[in-house]
Amino acid sequence: MSPDKLVRMANQIATFFHTKPHDEAVKGVAEHISNFWEPRMRAQLFAMLAEGGEGFDPLVIEAQADIRPVEESA
Repeated sequence: MSPDKLVRMANQIATFFHTKPHDEAVKGVAEHISNFWEPRMRAQLFAMLAEGGEGFDPLVIEAQADIRPVEESA
């Protein structure tokens, strides 16, 4: 997926959760990405965040610690 599209999708999720209390918003972003994004998308997200997370909403950056990690294949 193009990096711009991935940032846009993650930020749309964060925008939805901005109406919630902060802790609930961070948890909601993490749960949504964990439950609905396929492993390749989560892997790309983690890689982009590791490179500095440019363009991501602060809620996405904060939620990364709670997003389900991508399991490596054996």
